[in-house]
Amino acid sequence: MESHTFGRIGRSASVIGLGTWQLGADWGEVSESDALAVLEAAVGDGVTFLDTADVYGDGRSEQVIGRFLRSHDGIFVATKMGRRVDQVPANYTLAAFREWLDRSRTNLGVDTIDLVQLHCPPSETIESAATYDALDTLVSEGVIAAYGVSVETCDQALAAIARPHVASVQIILNAFRLKPLDLVLPAAAEAGVGIIARVPLASGLLSGRYSASTTFAADDHRTYNRHGEAFDVGETFSGVDYATGVEAAQEFAALVADHGPEDATPAQVALAWVAQQPGVTTVIPGARNTSQAHANSAAGSLPALSDALLSGVRQIYDAHFREAVHSRW
Repeated sequence: MESHTFGRIGRSASVIGLGTWQLGADWGEVSESDALAVLEAAVGDGVTFLDTADVYGDGRSEQVIGRFLRSHDGIFVATKMGRRVDQVPANYTLAAFREWLDRSRTNLGVDTIDLVQLHCPPSETIESAATYDALDTLVSEGVIAAYGVSVETCDQALAAIARPHVASVQIILNAFRLKPLDLVLPAAAEAGVGIIARVPLASGLLSGRYSASTTFAADDHRTYNRHGEAFDVGETFSGVDYATGVEAAQEFAALVADHGPEDATPAQVALAWVAQQPGVTTVIPGARNTSQAHANSAAGSLPALSDALLSGVRQIYDAHFREAVHSRW
């Protein structure tokens, strides 16, 4: 699989990574054996980048990855911190970072974390020099090798990119969320900041598998956070109205059938669309089973998408989403 480099730190990652929110059982129950099988399948296909967070399953995702790392070398693991407390600037201190990272290091079974990301902190925290002074201290101590910021908005991404030691920005990017293409990706590429693209399938909408009548488990965020009840609504279905998203996903599937690579599924084309954007370092789809993991990995080998498909994505976005989401995130 093709790899891209995080420019400021010179570390490479597979263009298709693996997001492990699902492995923490926040999308419905996943057994440990199934979670380990997903990791094995992805890494066997050439995935070298895993994204997790201390809040996924309250540490369960990190723990499963830690068990996996005992028998697998050369894996780039990025975790996130800061959402186990209230997201107020006063909580983002060096002492808090030490506490959170000690827990994550124990969960992962490592002395030094490859990359830690602030997990969608307040804008004031992203803009504060004290935040980065604390993170620089932790780099100098060997607690972390590098740090980045996971953000909700393009403005937050640009503020993080402006900081000289930020290695990465994680942001929502998919065919239903185009604003980062014009604002964030060029700035990141110029600065040498890696882009980790999350929610690439808009919480599964772009797979084309869902209808207006589809239901999700009560413990699945696609049920309990559909309107932003638990966290930013942009994290669930990319912040789009579900019925509108289903309609647009059907149009996307038809576009793929007409102009996509032969035998590629809508989900694979949606992933390839993100992965092929200039400036994207890695894309982190999730997988609940080995079949999904293998299908996701295969998206990294698809040929360049056609101009007709690329323009069709813009048309779908303009028709269904631009007015609702472009100014919000």
